[in-house]
Amino acid sequence: MASIHNDVPLSAPACSVWDAVRDFGALHQRLVPGFVTACQLDGDARIVTFANGAVAREVLVDCDDARQRLVYAINSERLTHYSASVQVIADGEAKCRLVWIIDMLPNELAPYVQGQTREAVIAMRKAFPPPAT
Repeated sequence: MASIHNDVPLSAPACSVWDAVRDFGALHQRLVPGFVTACQLDGDARIVTFANGAVAREVLVDCDDARQRLVYAINSERLTHYSASVQVIADGEAKCRLVWIIDMLPNELAPYVQGQTREAVIAMRKAFPPPAT
């Protein structure tokens, strides 16, 4: 099983980043604008449209405010397994780390997903830019 790890330092308070992560239906507006172009809630899932035109149905598995951790899964014809967790960890008052781990099958799709996560991280950094000095 492929496992993709992203440990993203952000120049924003953990509470601000967590508020965007936990806003499950506003992915395209708050966490990764530009990378995700649309997001529509459908019960306990969100239908996500990516900038490259791909669409995924992501099911909310858990949203834990105490641990600032969100887990979601994708079930599709191409992916036989896809489970992801996103956790926000404070790094002082004004910075944090976003740890995003994806476990997936088939392994052959891992390079594509890894490339997509790189684009998502760029969008996250734009959504939470360093403060102006």
